[in-house]
Amino acid sequence: MASRTYNDAIDTLNTLQTPFAVIEARRKAGIRPDANSVQEMRGYLARIGYSTSSDLEKLNIVHVAGTKGKGSTCAFVDSILSKWHQTKGIPKKVGLFTSPHLIAVRERIRINSRPISEEMFARYFFEVWDRLEDNSTVATDLVEPGTKPIYARYLTLMSYHVYLSEGVDVAIYETGIGGEYDATNVVERPVASGISTLGIDHVYVLGDTVDKIAWHKAGILKKGSPGFTIEQVGSAAEVLKNRAEEKGVDLKVLEVDQRLQGVRVRPDANFQKKNATLAIALAETALKKLDPDFKPDAAALPSEFVDGIEQVVWRGRCEVKEEDNIIWHVDGAHTVDSLKMAARWFVEETKTEGKGPKVLIFNQQGRSEAVDFLDGLCNTVKNADSTGQGFQHVIFCTNVTYATTGYKRDFVNHQYNPADIEKMTQQRIFAEKWASLDTSAKILVIPSIEEAINTARGLANSEGEDGSKVQALITGSLHLVGGALGILEKADAL
Repeated sequence: MASRTYNDAIDTLNTLQTPFAVIEARRKAGIRPDANSVQEMRGYLARIGYSTSSDLEKLNIVHVAGTKGKGSTCAFVDSILSKWHQTKGIPKKVGLFTSPHLIAVRERIRINSRPISEEMFARYFFEVWDRLEDNSTVATDLVEPGTKPIYARYLTLMSYHVYLSEGVDVAIYETGIGGEYDATNVVERPVASGISTLGIDHVYVLGDTVDKIAWHKAGILKKGSPGFTIEQVGSAAEVLKNRAEEKGVDLKVLEVDQRLQGVRVRPDANFQKKNATLAIALAETALKKLDPDFKPDAAALPSEFVDGIEQVVWRGRCEVKEEDNIIWHVDGAHTVDSLKMAARWFVEETKTEGKGPKVLIFNQQGRSEAVDFLDGLCNTVKNADSTGQGFQHVIFCTNVTYATTGYKRDFVNHQYNPADIEKMTQQRIFAEKWASLDTSAKILVIPSIEEAINTARGLANSEGEDGSKVQALITGSLHLVGGALGILEKADAL
């Protein structure tokens, strides 16, 4: 391989995506991830020279699963530990592994809260690639000879190599999907495990009830490692309790931390205070191991914890960006509940921003069930208006980034049906559904994120002449949100 730039790495990584036709065939055959997924990861780790016990333990992993809030929880833990590092010099380096990325793949692997550089990403990507090639017959009892892990698993594998090579001494890992069979669950003894709010998501892989999903998420609990969760719905709480008992884990169920009184949690909502509560418990547990001088104070949070919570940066969630004639509200939301929360947040934000027309830009690609998410989104906004006025303009677009050049290479996704994207099949289904929910809305189906944003800007220019600004909500998949932020900020990474 002659050239080994960041772009080469991303192009090579994209060859590891599972094509749509294969995903569909597996779905029809009822094939789902199982225990082999974790076993294969152990084999791949062996091929690149690491052991799941002795090597991964050096990373002091904080492991987080959940349906809603797991990313925010991870961001809080990262922010708190980074503040502790700034004042105490401990930990030396903090790793944060999350998914998906918003603009650049390298955002998934962070050190001290910053995405690793393009140069570092390319170097470690090809080091892992070469080791897999050179040791293709190692651990054949665990994984087929000559194979490579698929896209998300490769990035997980690579993250361990990056963090071990760079001397990271605590790493926060967000699960991808589920927990029990997730690639991140190769860790045997995390410093602590946390489970955020559970709900319905990834039904095909995890099951169609909250208790089935809870079974998967509880897979990250490990004997000998403290486990934490927050208040859950009854059936999920029972499953978590039973699985913890089976595994010999003392699972602590946390109420909202009273020490958060007076702390500015954004958004100021109970769900975010639960995420912050979980993060505090995880960060305290990690610091008990890492810093011999750390002693938790039951009465008050240390200033580093307060600063970590108040100053956390977690892009694509509850962001407000202002232009001349339009105020953008950007919030990634991919479940029924999280979309209702996004709508409630939008309603609260726009109460004080004038009475300009409301515009929605939405997409959820490849999720046929997402059409049922729209009721809550539509009705929450309509019911909050004294005249029952919902979004005047509703735009459904694909996740294609740019009108003329298509996808940024970091956004290339082979897992969706290309014919559906070209014909905008999913977007037309969304449009039909919205028309049944709100007959007064002007609905558009548009082929790219860039054109959707420009259309909203055009509405702002034509409809905001009385001095009121258009209030726009961009919500749905993080792929949409990331593409939109990249266009709005002309940014290369977040």
